[in-house]
Amino acid sequence: MSFDERMEIERGLTAEFATSKISLPRSKKALVFRSDGTYDKGAWDDALREGGVAARLGDEIQITRVVIEENKILLQINGGTKSGHWYDHVQVGMGGTTSPVARNQNAQAANGSNIALVFPGSIPPLKAAEIRQMLSPILDFEKHSATEQYVEKLPEPVKKAIKEQRAIEGMDRDQVLLALGKPRNKSRETNKDGDEIEDWIYGEPPGKVTFITFNEGKVVKIEESYANIGGTTAPPLPPPR
Repeated sequence: MSFDERMEIERGLTAEFATSKISLPRSKKALVFRSDGTYDKGAWDDALREGGVAARLGDEIQITRVVIEENKILLQINGGTKSGHWYDHVQVGMGGTTSPVARNQNAQAANGSNIALVFPGSIPPLKAAEIRQMLSPILDFEKHSATEQYVEKLPEPVKKAIKEQRAIEGMDRDQVLLALGKPRNKSRETNKDGDEIEDWIYGEPPGKVTFITFNEGKVVKIEESYANIGGTTAPPLPPPR
């Protein structure tokens, strides 16, 4: 898989909500779910008896971490099996403010789990939507899509940039993560005026490298260059009339 494909999957699945279509076992060891939509029901029932229930039929779950390996994609559900309530530590932010996502203070806490989506060989080129479809025998993503709901409420220029997988000035960190995924590297410094400047770096030399500069949490500058080759990328052509 390419770097861009990995980033699309990570940002397309991380923090996504779904409804459990089965009794999902609580398991520290990743439950194996094959890419053809099948799984060993006996093994999952054994895990259910041993570890108890992470989510019952109809419960809402959240994918809290995505790790891509050579032949499998590891999905952490509801914070994994760490002690405490997973939703006590999850917050959603828009416009620089955050708020807890606990939905029902009287509801019983859902424990976490881990699922390994396993492929017969190396992982083929995929998109997050295709992975959601693969997981459809056990998880229903149609009712809840945190990323899509958030993006639809954004100003049109920001929404357009996210869909085109590019950054623009004025974006905050969350919006850049949605557009480009996690940066390869970050650096932070304080300028002579006392402002904290943060740079996010995308891409690998000798290919295109993108530098995104934040000031007070907003993008203030975007620079692109081809590392070890020299020169900079040409400005985008105007749209056809």
